[in-house]
Amino acid sequence: MRRTDDAWLARAWDDPGTRIVVVADGRVLVRDAGDGVEPAWAAPSAVSAGVRDHTFLTFLGADGAGVRYFATGPDCDTGAVFEGVSCRPSDGASGLRLAPLLDLIGELPADRAELAAYAVALDNWHRANRHCGRCGAATAVVSAGHMRRCPSCRTDHRPRTDPAVIMLVTDERDRVLLARRARAPYGRMSPPAGFVEPGETLEQAVVRELMEEVGVPVTDVTYLTSQPWPFPAGLMLAFAARAVRTDVTVDEDEIVAARWFTREELGAHVATDTLILPPPGSVAAHLVERWYGSPPTS
Repeated sequence: MRRTDDAWLARAWDDPGTRIVVVADGRVLVRDAGDGVEPAWAAPSAVSAGVRDHTFLTFLGADGAGVRYFATGPDCDTGAVFEGVSCRPSDGASGLRLAPLLDLIGELPADRAELAAYAVALDNWHRANRHCGRCGAATAVVSAGHMRRCPSCRTDHRPRTDPAVIMLVTDERDRVLLARRARAPYGRMSPPAGFVEPGETLEQAVVRELMEEVGVPVTDVTYLTSQPWPFPAGLMLAFAARAVRTDVTVDEDEIVAARWFTREELGAHVATDTLILPPPGSVAAHLVERWYGSPPTS
């Protein structure tokens, strides 16, 4: 297991071919490239000793070409993050900037987006687990960043994932149900979603969430796909479901609006910018595209 082989990890870190994923507060270091962006992976030598003294280093793995990847997540109050780039969005050098992961999901190639999501998820976990949940002592990073150990009570803490369900709900007319969350930008609607509660199956979570949030009973719950969702530590599990009846009653707490759309209605709203769909590359966007038949465009 490479995560516990300190000698191998030291050699991998010293290898000029090793690449670093720099993340900070849910953002990833990228470089503007033409019409899009590309990851600003860099050699370990580019990460200053000052930054390394205030950070964790996590081994992410190696690709098919043998390139090893690490993640570094410096504290934003320690100054420069990488090559003169700070945590302030206005700062940057040579086109480098820290971009929110959610903005990058649809822009980066799938393998790079997955690596960035992996790094952000571990960064979020490290920041939330600096102290032991059992005794309160400061924890130490071990196992190449994949575990934190309490030196006081010897408890080992490992990354956790919070399962959530997201639902493509259709009715007998093949309309789709979209909802707007209270914290979403004005006009943005997406398939309903919610966290799985202790003691319930994923299918039970689908039924419960839809009844609680929009008052729609469903049947024929079928698993479709999944997507890591490190905001901060989720795994989105997508399901299709068929509405038993179509009356909508929003809870006005998490959901402030919900309605049924035909394909013609959805296309018209998107074309006139009166409806904002989920970000490209997200599982929510995938569900809408699956039902619509193609990506709806303005």
